[in-house]
Amino acid sequence: MRAIPKQSLRRSFRRLLFLIPTLLLATAVSALILPNLLPFFDPTGLVATFNEAGPIQENNNPFFQSLGTNGRSCATCHQLSDAMGLSATTARKRFLLTAGRDPLFASVDGANCPNVSPGNPADHSLLLKHGLIRVFLPMPGKPQFTLTVAHDPYGCAITTDSSGVQNVSVYRRPLPTTNLRYLSAVMFDGRESAALPLGTPATYQANLLADLAQQAVDATTTHAQGVAPTTQQQSEIVNFELGLHSAQLADQHAGLLSAYGATGGPVNASKLDYYPGINDSLGHDPQGGTFTSSAFHLFDSWSNLPDRRFGESSQALAARKKIAAGEVLFNTRALTISSVRGLNDNAALGTVPVAPFQGTCTTCHDTPNVGDHSLPLPLDIGTGHDPVHESDALIANGLSQLDVPDLPIYAISGCPNPFNSSPSAQPYIIYTTDPGKALLTGLCSDVNRIKGPILRGLAARAPYFHNGAAQDLTQIVNFYNQRFQMNLTDDEKSDLIAFLNSL
Repeated sequence: MRAIPKQSLRRSFRRLLFLIPTLLLATAVSALILPNLLPFFDPTGLVATFNEAGPIQENNNPFFQSLGTNGRSCATCHQLSDAMGLSATTARKRFLLTAGRDPLFASVDGANCPNVSPGNPADHSLLLKHGLIRVFLPMPGKPQFTLTVAHDPYGCAITTDSSGVQNVSVYRRPLPTTNLRYLSAVMFDGRESAALPLGTPATYQANLLADLAQQAVDATTTHAQGVAPTTQQQSEIVNFELGLHSAQLADQHAGLLSAYGATGGPVNASKLDYYPGINDSLGHDPQGGTFTSSAFHLFDSWSNLPDRRFGESSQALAARKKIAAGEVLFNTRALTISSVRGLNDNAALGTVPVAPFQGTCTTCHDTPNVGDHSLPLPLDIGTGHDPVHESDALIANGLSQLDVPDLPIYAISGCPNPFNSSPSAQPYIIYTTDPGKALLTGLCSDVNRIKGPILRGLAARAPYFHNGAAQDLTQIVNFYNQRFQMNLTDDEKSDLIAFLNSL
């Protein structure tokens, strides 16, 4: 009998390995009990979620139950296959399979505007292409600014409800309901943690529980158009969410992301040290720790792997070294921070306006091995600006690398320009698709400011940024390269993308 070549055996094994998730999923779905660490395909490998409580029993938790009137549950927008978020690819598949009748597309916020024709993809274009949910927020009382509509492509930029309250429509990506133990703010604008903030270690756990419970109430009454869940239901939802940890499990070239000393993957993501302010880049670590830009060290051990290893392909070894090189770039590559609300207008950093200064990716993504900021620090890096009216060349160059969706544009006037205090400065109008935290506070200093999300599980939940303006991680890296003058080579971009896909 002719021996089977080793290469063919390895290829067959890999095919079998990648069939396992499909077989497990078929078994699990029928039983409504999902095995822990059930892997799902994503564009670069496998993603999985580790549940501290063991197998996920969908039929026993209100997270998976319809508590409202439109058929939605928490799981409608928070899918295991998408690292507990929602990818635009998943939205398109569900639209196709249900002719647009899936509860995800409920007109209240799953359409560009509420008065739509069921099943018409044009009426759901923002969700289908950019993964965006319409968020309608009341105008703040006595704001420091005046907000008017400059562009209203769908006809519901500002609406007035039955009680006479004006609501502003903004369009945002669903945030993942996983890795929540490392949050410093709940929701992109922090509105669910405004009353009980997450910046103090002594109150962190109690406030996080209360904030997530309130978020469950608001999600049910708004997105599911129901009544508030019971206290018991809130507790069950929150406890379930807090036990979830999602991350990339395996890379299609590098293999398991926890092999050969690496500490990637969802199980390791559940074991990270965290407290509010850990490794804070602005010097506010409550334990007196000094900021280190090397906030990520998941793949340190892959930096010095041998060029050859028995039974390993050269492709796998090269892929691991590529991921490790990308991690080093994320930690150490210098970039220039300029015209960022929250930093260059931050008096704690010097005289306002703060001159452009050098940082790294981890200046903003400082939570070790997680990637959000360890204290509440919403920023405006320019992703929500209107490209047509943008006057800052660096922001405009960054936006040119993105697939910016056609969103309502608001003109905000009455605020001083924090980056030009000259008496001769021209009247300042901010054109934005999302006023950010300012819709909560009414403050000029909060205009456009949005929190940076946790970075784990990125590969499974494209598109990116709060407004879905980056279709993939290539666009993300190209934006940052232009916006913050990183001067990356093509090889360095590729390394950085490989690292981000491995989170």
